[in-house]
Amino acid sequence: MMGRRHLACAVVVVAWGLEGSWGLSATAQGRRAPMVNGAASEDVLEIGGKVFRSRLLVGTGKYRSQQEMMASVEASGAEIVTVAVRRLEASTTSMLAGKIDWSRVWMLPNTAGCTTADEAIEVARIGRAIARTVGQPENNFVKLEVIPDPKYLLPDPVGTLAAAERLVKEGFAVLPYCSPDPVLCRHLEDVGCATVMPLGSPIGSGQGIDAAACIGVICENAGVPVVVDAGLRTPSDAALALEMGADAVLANSAIARAADSPGMARAFKLAVEAGRLGYRSRFMDKSDRAVASSPMTGLPLEYLGDAAA
Repeated sequence: MMGRRHLACAVVVVAWGLEGSWGLSATAQGRRAPMVNGAASEDVLEIGGKVFRSRLLVGTGKYRSQQEMMASVEASGAEIVTVAVRRLEASTTSMLAGKIDWSRVWMLPNTAGCTTADEAIEVARIGRAIARTVGQPENNFVKLEVIPDPKYLLPDPVGTLAAAERLVKEGFAVLPYCSPDPVLCRHLEDVGCATVMPLGSPIGSGQGIDAAACIGVICENAGVPVVVDAGLRTPSDAALALEMGADAVLANSAIARAADSPGMARAFKLAVEAGRLGYRSRFMDKSDRAVASSPMTGLPLEYLGDAAA
């Protein structure tokens, strides 16, 4: 039986297919561009006017030690690292003191822990000031989280949209964490967000991509990068997101809570690269019947047996 979350997602997809006004945007068309002579080096991620080559974003919370966090960030190859402004753990505080080479890694302050739009806006301003202290005076990025629900940690769509609109007017490049709702993502894009960041499943749940149908619709139609965030558990979850057309993924708990965090960070790095390369290389078409992979032509008749009849 279809669960309520899956049914709701299916209804959104059907309704959007019948009445949606999005065309396939230039960005969406760019996502579909095939490989040209293996030119993967030209395939970059652009967010808020800044270019990145890694499509894996990583967090800095939940690690067992500062050393483990540092080793994991390095192993991930990530160029964007999130920092929870309201939750500056000991490892994060030390990191901000200069443990990470901020000339190589772009800080993404986030508003985790904020329950209202007003609170998130204030924390975003603090985050921008923190970025300046580590030598990134031009950094106007913020990962916007407005989460009033303490049990399921689901983002508030109304508060997120309101905060996003105000932060964009203040000059922020807003990366909003949101439910996998294609209509909400459209509104977030319309108010000027630099990305949309639909959740794969609830934060820290390790349930993987539970809303694949809706995320697929978002990827197909969005005119800004789509970053799948939350709920990932395995590298294959990350690969699946990229294979679906997402531009990037953000992983924190999946890496920090693994038995070997640096090893898992590298696994996610490779999975993201594989998923993106597979997507750009265009998958074979599906068939409703078997298709022989070995040719029958050119074989001696005595080896063809019944197939020659």
